Amino acid sequence: MKRANILASAFTCCPAATPGFSGGEDVLGWNLVQQIGRHHEVWVITQEEDRQSIESTVSAQGLTGMHFHYVGLPSWLKPMLKFQGAHQVYYYLWQMRAYFAARKLHKKIGFDLFHHITYANDWMASFIGALLPIPYVRGPGGGAHRTPAALIGEYTFKGRIWERIRRTGQWLFRHDPFFIVGHRRASAILLCNNDAMSIMPSKWSGKLHLYPVSGVPLEDLALGEDMNAANDDSPTNAEFSVISAGSLIRVKGFGLAIKAFKKFSDKYPASRLTIVGSGPEEPRLAELVRSSHLEHKVELPGAIPRKDLLKKMASSDVLLFPSLRDGGGTVVIEAMSVGKPVVCLDIGGPGMHITEECGIKVTPRSPQETVDELAGALELLYNDEELRSNLGKAGRQKAAQSYTWERLGERLMEIYEPILGSDFPATTASKEATNHR
Repeated sequence: MKRANILASAFTCCPAATPGFSGGEDVLGWNLVQQIGRHHEVWVITQEEDRQSIESTVSAQGLTGMHFHYVGLPSWLKPMLKFQGAHQVYYYLWQMRAYFAARKLHKKIGFDLFHHITYANDWMASFIGALLPIPYVRGPGGGAHRTPAALIGEYTFKGRIWERIRRTGQWLFRHDPFFIVGHRRASAILLCNNDAMSIMPSKWSGKLHLYPVSGVPLEDLALGEDMNAANDDSPTNAEFSVISAGSLIRVKGFGLAIKAFKKFSDKYPASRLTIVGSGPEEPRLAELVRSSHLEHKVELPGAIPRKDLLKKMASSDVLLFPSLRDGGGTVVIEAMSVGKPVVCLDIGGPGMHITEECGIKVTPRSPQETVDELAGALELLYNDEELRSNLGKAGRQKAAQSYTWERLGERLMEIYEPILGSDFPATTASKEATNHR
């Protein structure tokens, strides 16, 4: 099978549990690059800081099909990465330098397609996509998701100001000529939720693809199956276990989670909430737990290794994730993969991932109405063990069918195929996936 030469831009692309790993964008970049490398030769332009982690992992795992080219910016610009807003400006500047690196590589290699992978927000320009004269695929990305107006009061004054700055900045970036030219040139634009889809002009509708930014390895499915089998064989635990997880920042809505659990646990005392994660919100959340007299029912264990988190999820009854603004929502897919029902808000990525077959979505209204409905969802699941089981099984099936990195790689090849043309026929995996749809 003839392999194409693919150029990819992945500003952050670092294996998990290695120095340099920083979270969701790293996971997305690393896994999609691996999937591309299964089918084609891929040259990845990424930041210099991840060189050691990438090269040691490639060598240790004997990975093939992937070639990395590292691009850095002057060290005096690095402090920009520590501040909201400045981070995006740093990335914009990095893209300029990445374009000149890409142009040199293209003269040497002769690429068949360019794919802008990480930080492909629906408001950020790609200089390579706009200027390099080869077919261009962008995404997955988002950015259009917003905190519901009814819940904006959950933020501090500073947080509300930042939300306005964020919207204004996005508007300005979407009017960048390089952004407009790049989107006009793109052969395919992958978007991670319906909010991002809705803001795209209708003239581009034919090249839009709904494609998640989050996936799970096959090992998660196996872990979930093993843990659930072990739980079935163990004595019944009368305590109803609710888990939530993520960075402890205001946008994740953990304050709503605690308030909803308070309302629920007052009626059903045999219950417990665990919120896994670390971040600046931890003192406020701890105080909310104390003022709600939930010290013996709510646990804040901090951040824990991912495998331990998955085990905690698998031994819990439900994931509660009322994030106020979340384009992806990886933790939701992780809960699905280990067979647990999800309660979330019907917005952004979680609102796309969760259907009535695998969880309960709450339409965000006022803070009190939202708390009441979240508590009501917990009560419904508490009182209906069969419903919990059915939702969990359906979620796991959906994760296996749509959210493993292998399946996402096959979908990507299906998107590439008409762009690359007859010189690069579909891979066997892509053909089989197409035949079974």
